[in-house]
Amino acid sequence: MKKTLFTFCCAVMIAAGKEPPNIVLIMADDLGWFDAHFQGNENLDTPSLDQFVTEGMMFPHGYAAAPVCTPTRAAMLTGISPARLSITNHAPGHKDGMVPEGRQQAGAKKLTYLPIEATTLAERLKKEAGYTTGFVGKWHLSHRKGADEAGKKFEPQLRPEHQGYDLNIGGYDRGGPPTYFAPYKIPTLKEGKDGEYLPDRLAGECIDFIKDQKKGPFFLTFWNYSVHYPIEAPEDLIKKYKSRSVENPAYAAMIEGMDRSIGRLLKSLDDLGLTENTIVIFTSDNGSLFSNGPLRANKGHLYEGGIRVPWAIRWPGKIKPGSRNDTPVISTDVFPTLLEVAGLKPKEGTPLDGESLIPILTGSGKLKRESLFFHYPNYAFHKRNRLGGAIRKGDYKLIHFYDDDSVELYDVVKDLGEKKNLANEKPALALEMRKELNRWLKESGAKMPYLVESKSKE
Repeated sequence: MKKTLFTFCCAVMIAAGKEPPNIVLIMADDLGWFDAHFQGNENLDTPSLDQFVTEGMMFPHGYAAAPVCTPTRAAMLTGISPARLSITNHAPGHKDGMVPEGRQQAGAKKLTYLPIEATTLAERLKKEAGYTTGFVGKWHLSHRKGADEAGKKFEPQLRPEHQGYDLNIGGYDRGGPPTYFAPYKIPTLKEGKDGEYLPDRLAGECIDFIKDQKKGPFFLTFWNYSVHYPIEAPEDLIKKYKSRSVENPAYAAMIEGMDRSIGRLLKSLDDLGLTENTIVIFTSDNGSLFSNGPLRANKGHLYEGGIRVPWAIRWPGKIKPGSRNDTPVISTDVFPTLLEVAGLKPKEGTPLDGESLIPILTGSGKLKRESLFFHYPNYAFHKRNRLGGAIRKGDYKLIHFYDDDSVELYDVVKDLGEKKNLANEKPALALEMRKELNRWLKESGAKMPYLVESKSKE
């Protein structure tokens, strides 16, 4: 493998003659922006994540690429937006042509899986930078029915081991586990002892992978099933939060159980002497299914509660400990950032909707882009959302609702709860942002909702 020397002006300082750093990419499932103590939630104990944030950089304006899981996962692995991928809803989502009661539009047609032709981050790191790649946890990118001409089912052929990963533990087409306590009935996970807790088990699998690959470089993708439904947690943690009279003790317990599993993984890096040469990213795939604290709405909505999520990165020697950056960042940024970390570049002619965060991580510069874009033209599982697109530019976010062609404009810095619609007060800004969003949708080839003559109800 070729050795790479990055200069300071490139914002990466990997010493000449050394291997690139190890990479650990941790993503929670359905963890809301307010679902951590370090985000200001005093009712929760998340000591591992709290410590992690003090050792790296926190992004209070971090976003998921979509308000539901499958699109965000695809965007993170490819650097391509859900709109451009046509992976715009959770898999399998609703049937094409479905229109909920009281609505006029059917959700846009979409893919429910990541095609095997897509180039993933794991593939590039493995083939071009010599990384050993491991996947542990929830995949949810292989929901394709049917079989090929040889009679082989499509779904197993789209799992992590066919998308650049040397190891797949736990990843298949389902969005949530049948249960969090063994027996799990997950086809890609060897059964544990009865009563074993899934986050603990998956953390153990991550630690085993790290021990096996400690000579590096390795790329570990740990996509927690937690804190997705079913809401299940160890009884001792549930009792703890019942004693605090929190609104949802089992959910709070799930969050701490997830935090505990992440803490074990991070401790293993310390124990093996790998922390100093490992970059770790932590985020979530979308907002919480439940309350999101001061943010408006939740999973499946384009309001902040659906797309704004915890974001933090630790990279010893490169990132100032305990730092904070208010630049809006998004899931698609992971792909180009980690390519640069590994000494690779985006391929010419390949679409790229994210931007490398290296300049702001190392304090060497700012990002070039001015806007983030979102496209959610489908109904979430709860069917309560309105189909629309959104743009975040500076302090403002505009949402364009496709059903009645209306817009809402918010200052999401001063107005976290998106309570005051500024569209009428700032018509010029609203028009400018709407035009920019429309240009992006057109350039991305985004598929749109459509009217149907005969509505099929669900």
